[in-house]
Amino acid sequence: MIATQAKLVYQLNKYYNERCQTRKGAIAKTIREVCKVVSDVLKEVEVQEPRFISSLSEIDARYEGMEVISPNEFEVVLYLNQMGVFNFVDDGSLPGCAVLKLSDGRKRSMSLWVEFITASGYLSARKIRSRFQTLVAQAVDKCSYRDVVKMVADTSEVKLRIRERYVVQITPAFKCTGIWPRSAAQWPLPHIPWPGPNRVAEVKAEGFNLLSKECYSLTGKQSSAESDAWVLQFSEAENRLLMAGCRKKCLSVLKTLRDRHLELPGQPLHSYHMKTLLLYECEKHPRETDWDESCLGDRLNGILLQLISCLQCRRCPHYFLPNLDLFQGKPHSALEAAAKQTWRLAREILTNAKSLDKL
Repeated sequence: MIATQAKLVYQLNKYYNERCQTRKGAIAKTIREVCKVVSDVLKEVEVQEPRFISSLSEIDARYEGMEVISPNEFEVVLYLNQMGVFNFVDDGSLPGCAVLKLSDGRKRSMSLWVEFITASGYLSARKIRSRFQTLVAQAVDKCSYRDVVKMVADTSEVKLRIRERYVVQITPAFKCTGIWPRSAAQWPLPHIPWPGPNRVAEVKAEGFNLLSKECYSLTGKQSSAESDAWVLQFSEAENRLLMAGCRKKCLSVLKTLRDRHLELPGQPLHSYHMKTLLLYECEKHPRETDWDESCLGDRLNGILLQLISCLQCRRCPHYFLPNLDLFQGKPHSALEAAAKQTWRLAREILTNAKSLDKL
């Protein structure tokens, strides 16, 4: 048994050094190329409208605010200033979303975003995005990369297609630090020792983002109040939780397997699903020794089996917001196909570690 485990860990490390590092290198190269274009477009936007200041910056060879959705699809979060005059209201009526309401006694004119405040005093995510979309469309025509970049049509999101190969979504957002959403109040669960009080305090202080984008749970029923809502996002908090042990290596292997074998019609699985299931696996195995390099094979198998279970039940709850289902709106046939393909992958890895050479 131990020999089999050791063989699997050896093969996974080989897979990580060959496949995962190649993937990382290729994505890093793409990000540099994409960020040059996006920075140029945002510079043009800023000239027209100084309230939209580009927050895309390179720190230690990583771009702050850049999320990789897949090797050809990215999201850039553009942080806006001055949320101060608004209260954060999160009553759970819109899973995964919250609203920003003008604080009592504050005049509209005190806000930097005065023309985007609705009659009932909410800062409208949709109105800000709509204005930003217009500015980006104008900037695309003027920027120095105008031959290789164009707007993606037929969407309320701000999306650019670059060199006909890559799609980048630019999402206006507010950073919320020092507060924690009520809809995530159940975290951490009282009976689970991971991640421990110190890390919990760090994560909660890190806070979350409010994004102006279409929300999973609202598709198809956008009333005006709902389209004014902002989407909750916890990427910094999630990254902080995954720092120790072989967690990041495990995520890298999962993302690589997804890119190579689970990129299926109907887009049932994104790398964010992998990240979510990895966080749940951390709760199931709370001891740091469970995340030693020698346990990489066990953890990977556990996550793949959990993924199959989620796909068969057609439900994948968000880690911090369990009322939000990350499979909402995905075609059932696509989830079924993904379950079968994941089962094939898991069986292959479990029964023959050397199969990783071919995966």
